Amino acid sequence: MSEGIPHRTEHPHVVVHPPALDGSRRVTADGETLGTAGHEDDVAEILRLADLYVTDVADDDLVEWQGGGPDDWPGLSAPYERPGNGP
Repeated sequence: MSEGIPHRTEHPHVVVHPPALDGSRRVTADGETLGTAGHEDDVAEILRLADLYVTDVADDDLVEWQGGGPDDWPGLSAPYERPGNGP
């Protein structure tokens, strides 16, 4: 390794949490919330903005997917309406 070039030996524990009711998923690193994602691409962007460059968030062992994998973004298909709030 060249001197002067920092080398990160440890990667923080990145977790993509289970989907919320709207299908979004919270993304954390070492317990700190980095952002909320609505798609796999959002996860990659959130990590990039946190200076955590992961080339493939779907297949990288550094990203833990909880409550479903990178293809699981369930949620309400339409905005939630409370019963009795109609016209």
